[in-house]
Amino acid sequence: MRSSAALAFMVVLAGCTAIPDAGAPVSPPVTVSSAPVVNSAAAAGIVPGPAIAALGLSQANAAIALASFRESCPRLLAREDSSGLAAPADWRIPCEAARDWPAARASRFFASHFATVRVGEGTAFATGYYEPEILGSRTRRPGFEVPVYGMPPDLERGWPDSAPPADREGRPPLGRRTASGAFIPYYSRAEIEGGALMGRAPVIAWAADPIEFFFLQIQGSGRLRTPEGEVIRIGYAGQNGRGYTSIGAVMRERGLLGEGPGQYPGSMQGIMTYLRENPAEGQALMRMNESWVFFRELNGDGPLGALGVPVRPRASLAADPRFVPLGAPVWLDLDRDEADGLWIAQDTGGAIKGANRFDTFWGAGPEARATAGTMSGRGEALVLLPKPALERLGQGR
Repeated sequence: MRSSAALAFMVVLAGCTAIPDAGAPVSPPVTVSSAPVVNSAAAAGIVPGPAIAALGLSQANAAIALASFRESCPRLLAREDSSGLAAPADWRIPCEAARDWPAARASRFFASHFATVRVGEGTAFATGYYEPEILGSRTRRPGFEVPVYGMPPDLERGWPDSAPPADREGRPPLGRRTASGAFIPYYSRAEIEGGALMGRAPVIAWAADPIEFFFLQIQGSGRLRTPEGEVIRIGYAGQNGRGYTSIGAVMRERGLLGEGPGQYPGSMQGIMTYLRENPAEGQALMRMNESWVFFRELNGDGPLGALGVPVRPRASLAADPRFVPLGAPVWLDLDRDEADGLWIAQDTGGAIKGANRFDTFWGAGPEARATAGTMSGRGEALVLLPKPALERLGQGR
């Protein structure tokens, strides 16, 4: 699962402050809730989309998507869907067919087993994320002084003593208990950087650059490359429960980002430049974001998404599972051509909320970093559903 902060931050990097309205569909064939908050695809309304054969799906794109869809199948067949669009049994036939379907005929696979729908108006907004690689070391040594913490043993959920019983509903907040047993908020970023967890939480490794590590925390996963050439892959394990503040949004409010004299570009690279050129102000700015991400070491061949399978470059995206079944194919047609085509919804994110809001995964390396850091695409989205699901939805209208 992505760090809950990562995707909101990327929206600011791209200079976008609004998310497209996920209002009612143009001609809803299902009942649309009159409530002000729409919490599922079924409530937002769906309409049939164009035939898959008319999308111009390339064989190369389809083959990559088929491989990721195949990895999703064990989860699809076992998990309940909160979008209201599909049941586990709906995926049985396409998943059985996917096992041995040849990559050379992948586009035919999707045309044979799926049909498209628009959720809400189908107006899409997509950002990008990537797997950063930074310098790190398994041991603390000169030049490697930034601790990469695992989950601390004293981080727990509970209700503060000051919380009235009537307010103790839902999931309790994260925090810690004092020696006297009082429940209080967990250590903030500034406190952790000041050494509050030293000797009290496991240290996976030591990063070389606090700014690079700050951005890796925002992404929620990444790689540490040691001086000996070892690559340590780390993934999101938890968070300290403190609120997230987007430093990009703060910089924009202060007039630091833009295209004018003395301003820095509104991109991840521009923000990093400011932080390096203004170390004292930069540290204070980063500490305004009190959220701290804890990690675990990953031994697989890729970072894991919320679906529990590896996310793949140019194949996986994050979506709101209330509007897209995790594991389902999604077709994007955006004003950023490099993001056009078929993706598989295998991840979620704290800022990926609502119908047709997506975050595309671009892999690791400089090219992935450059693409993800500037990705802000708008256009149209279609969700691909197994034909049995669409037939069942049609019968229930």
